[in-house]
This record gives sequence, C-alpha cells and structure tokens, in this order.
Amino acid sequence: MDERQYRNTYNNINPQRCVFEKAINSRVCNCNRSQRFNLADREGVACKSESALKRCDRLLQTLHENARFALHRIDINQLGHAQEIKIQNGGLLGLQTELENTKNEIVLDIDTVVKKAENQYGSIEKFPYSKIMQVISTYQIRAKKTKRRKS
Repeated sequence: MDERQYRNTYNNINPQRCVFEKAINSRVCNCNRSQRFNLADREGVACKSESALKRCDRLLQTLHENARFALHRIDINQLGHAQEIKIQNGGLLGLQTELENTKNEIVLDIDTVVKKAENQYGSIEKFPYSKIMQVISTYQIRAKKTKRRKS
C-alpha cells in the first residue's frame, strides 16, 4: 500500500482523528474518549466524542501558538515528528502538573485533564501557558530502543 492510498483509507475509516494521536501512540498519554485501531502495520487513534475532539483541537492549536518561542520557531505549521511530540506530550504533562501540583510521567486521561483545567481556569485561552511552555521546552523524547546484533 503506497502512502497516498494509506492516507485515503485512513481518512475514510477514521473521520474523527484524535488530534493527540501522537501523544497517545507514544504511550505517554491516554484518553477515555479515544479508540485505537490498526491499519496495515500502523496504529491509529479515533475520538469517540465530537465535542471532546473540538475542545482538544482548540487546545492543540493554542499550544502550537504559544510554543513558537519555546521551540525557537516562527512557523509552526510544518513541525517534525519530534517537535510535535514535544508539544503534545509536554503540553499535556505541563497542564496536568499545574492542576495537580505534582509531576507525573504519564497523563492517564486527556479528557479529564482538559475538563478539569477548563473548570479551574475558565477557558482554554486562560490556561497557564507560561508554565506549560517550560515543560514543553524541557520535555525529552524517549530514545528509540535499538536491537542489539549478536556478534
């Protein structure tokens, strides 16, 4: 299956793609609104809630806008995989840290964290982005495990 055919099939079977798919597939974050599926040899993530998807999309857009300085980028529309992971994982971990006043290595439920933050801060636009950006800028992506060859 070529990449274009894969993308077309993916979009047909997953009309509500989770915007935090990279964070969920990295196993750092999870969400009660997500549903995993496999297509060919890849794993995808769908959102089971249209309202949650809209809320998360707004959050991710706002994280991108605020991350320009943290990532030393003017244009954040064409980010590489590693920088997108920094924004998604670092952003969600940073938000969770601000809510719970404790640093965790994983986000158990994105939907709960975002709802809790909206209740505490009033709206996504009022989240403590200066603190969240500190976590994004220092977030370290896990190194890939390499297979050792037998000598």
